Amino acid sequence: MPSIKVYKMDGTEAGSMELSEKVFGAEYREELIHQAVVTRLANQRQGTKSTLTRTEVRGGGRKPWRQKGTGNARQGSIRAPQWIKGGVVFAPKSRDFSKDMNKKAKVAALISALSKKVADGELVVVDKFLVKEGKTKEMVAFQKALGLDKSAVLVMDDDDAKVIVAARNIPALSTLPVEQISTYEVVANAKVVLTQAAVKKIEEVYGE
Repeated sequence: MPSIKVYKMDGTEAGSMELSEKVFGAEYREELIHQAVVTRLANQRQGTKSTLTRTEVRGGGRKPWRQKGTGNARQGSIRAPQWIKGGVVFAPKSRDFSKDMNKKAKVAALISALSKKVADGELVVVDKFLVKEGKTKEMVAFQKALGLDKSAVLVMDDDDAKVIVAARNIPALSTLPVEQISTYEVVANAKVVLTQAAVKKIEEVYGE
């Protein structure tokens, strides 16, 4: 059973806690993590782009000039792609980019990603997020104390508005309720910061 140190927001140690082997000590499954990330990104795509082909552009039904004798190149329609306001060659059309992934595979991918973070020393546990005034300087001090010099996601066990406000002006930090944790958020950030309560909630949901 893996063990991890617990820190306070000022960077001092607040003890340690045992992590669930099933959730934070699982086998690394790169193929599932890749599938989960691709699915997430694909489902974010709108797929609403659409332009008109030459058959859909209005007008151009009459031949602009006769075939021979004018000195001009042969033309059949003023809505051909080479004309201004003509149709588009291989015009992009609206499409659904969404992908699906079964529930067991999603859970396995998340567990694998979290376990990899623990193995690489990129998962940080704090006793709780304590922000008194909701000021950016409070989160900057926390960032320096924990050495979060690269991108990090703060996974909260509750929706603390002060934490969200304090972190929103720092590009390297993002906040997330524990209910919304996903494989993408885990692998997209250099470090994952969890509260002790958030760790327990994750273990309750995925450790059964």
